[in-house]
Amino acid sequence: MYLALLVIFLQCSELYAQGKVFTFNKVEIKVQPSVEVKNGAPMSIICHADISKNTDFRLKHNFTIFKDGKLVFSTVSDKEDARYEIPVARASHTGDYECTVKADGKFGFSNSVYVWVVGMTNPILTADKKEALEGEVVKLRCELPEEVPPLEFVFRKIKTNSAAKVKRVPERTQNFSEVEFYVEEGDNILQFDCFGKRQVRSGWENSQHSNRTLVTVKEPFIKPTLVTKPSNNVTEGDQIEFECSTVVAQIRNIEIIFQKNKTILNSVRDKKFLNYSTVATQEDSGEYLCKVEQGAVSKTTKLNVFVSELFPKPILSASMTNLDESKSLILSCSTKGFRGANFSIVRKSSSGDILLEKSRVFEMKVNVNDTGSYTCKAEVKRIVKESKPVRINVYAPVSKPTLSVVSGSPEVVLGKPLQLICHSMMGTPPITFTFYKGDEMKKIVTNDTYATFLDEDIGLNDNGGYKCDARNNHSSGLKTSNILNVTVIVPIRDASLGSIPYGEVEVGSDTAFLCSVKEGSWPIDFKFFKKTDHEVLLHEVREYSDRTIWHKKTMKRKDTGTYYCMASNRASVDVRSRPITISVILAAWQKGVIAAFVLTAMAGAGAVALWWFLRKKKKAKGSSMEMSGEKLPRQPSDGNFYSGSGYIEDNENHMKSTDESKGPDLESAEVDYTEVEVSTLDPHRDSMENRHSIIYGHPDAT
Repeated sequence: MYLALLVIFLQCSELYAQGKVFTFNKVEIKVQPSVEVKNGAPMSIICHADISKNTDFRLKHNFTIFKDGKLVFSTVSDKEDARYEIPVARASHTGDYECTVKADGKFGFSNSVYVWVVGMTNPILTADKKEALEGEVVKLRCELPEEVPPLEFVFRKIKTNSAAKVKRVPERTQNFSEVEFYVEEGDNILQFDCFGKRQVRSGWENSQHSNRTLVTVKEPFIKPTLVTKPSNNVTEGDQIEFECSTVVAQIRNIEIIFQKNKTILNSVRDKKFLNYSTVATQEDSGEYLCKVEQGAVSKTTKLNVFVSELFPKPILSASMTNLDESKSLILSCSTKGFRGANFSIVRKSSSGDILLEKSRVFEMKVNVNDTGSYTCKAEVKRIVKESKPVRINVYAPVSKPTLSVVSGSPEVVLGKPLQLICHSMMGTPPITFTFYKGDEMKKIVTNDTYATFLDEDIGLNDNGGYKCDARNNHSSGLKTSNILNVTVIVPIRDASLGSIPYGEVEVGSDTAFLCSVKEGSWPIDFKFFKKTDHEVLLHEVREYSDRTIWHKKTMKRKDTGTYYCMASNRASVDVRSRPITISVILAAWQKGVIAAFVLTAMAGAGAVALWWFLRKKKKAKGSSMEMSGEKLPRQPSDGNFYSGSGYIEDNENHMKSTDESKGPDLESAEVDYTEVEVSTLDPHRDSMENRHSIIYGHPDAT
């Protein structure tokens, strides 16, 4: 029974579960009245869920509406629609809308819909004052009610018959902005307005312009008046007066400035007028300016003045501008078409003008110190005019130039450049120097007192013929130096070393070393070296030749080694030869003495060994005969016994080791030898053969 009830319950549960099946067909979002809504109009965002069910049952829906990814509305309903009502649409409601629906664990998502609220609220503009003085500041505030930043505000200052001045202010955190406008000179009745801007998907959207605000401008002072007395057309020498004045409401901090060509001539403070007077000159012609300033306000008035010329500038003329010392110079001053002036002739200097004479003509004998600039001045009715300067050059003759080598020594290494200097002790610069190599002109230089010449093409035959000329503007003409002869030094090339005898030298004999060079100027310094752990200088000599011979006396065993030579001359380049090796060996008679000594020692040792052997044998025979009648046990035969041959062999080994140990002593030439006649050795003949050998290892050996 219970089993039947359980089966019925399970079947009922399954039927109930099968009766609540649903699925989302579609979720969509709609906008009423449309996706473009006028600013201020009502707007509805509708989220609709299209659902299919297997039976008619009530289903709870969770609706969520998002704008630009942010939650703006949510509700729970058993209906398939949810409405987000916006009574007054503003620009802040512009954006992308989408919705989601959740029901019994299932979700549905709509597509995105872009809603654009067209238009912005009207801006409101306020000003902090209705009246302002020139130089003051007007503060404006523009507000866009109910608009959401970021926004941009545009302010305009509007004047009659001129373009509006505009200021743009971005605002990221507030829906209003404030700016200040400066009230300038000439402003009368000003109008201000503003409008707002916001960025939308299609670009920028502008609001309507705000109301216009009027500001009346008042002057703190009037434009100044500038007059001249007696008039603005005067003649040089006349007194001219300037007067600048203004009318000011408040005299405090008022300043009047009078200037010409940006040069301030006079100024006053806290006064309504300014006076300036001067004796008119032609340089006073031009535009004058009177400027009145108070705070940030300034007003100017300009006036042109013309000064007629009373007399022209004087002209200074010279009999000569370039002349020799001790010559006569005449300076004369004149004014074209005018004779009633007072003249004076002056010399210009860094410390001031030097008056030479109050006259129209001046004459003097000149020296080199009179070189300089001269002018003349003419004066009429306290008007002084100065001529253009005239340059006078006085020349002293050049002295005979000297030509020398810059390095000091009249020598040059072949292939190296030669630098010469030509110098003239006396003479007014500029001096023109000309260099010659033989009869060929090489260089022309204009300088003060000297000039240099670099000859980079030096050959073996360039030993002389250099000279130079010097001349300036003096009428005496040029002077020529003495001829300079230069020695060309040929550097050392290819040093070589040889010896007699070559290779092997007998102890106690002499050796001749020959060092020579293929090329090089004399004298030549020759040096002979032997290579050890460090370089050892053995001999040095200076020769006026391309070779030298060094005789080394009494060679010893310690002179065995490697030798080389080095050659140098005034070219200061050391040239090293290839090394040669010399072996110092025993002479033939020394070898004979050693051989005789060894043979004698070996013969003596053999005789002693034979005697000892015979004596032992004799003793053994005698003992055997004495004991022949007795029967004694036989003794072993391996007692203390040395064979003669073994003794000789040991002596030979001993002599060999002794001879080897004498190696260092034999290298010394001070060993005493016992003379033994050996017919097979002829040291005299060997020595003569060595003495007649050639110098090997030397390219110049003969």
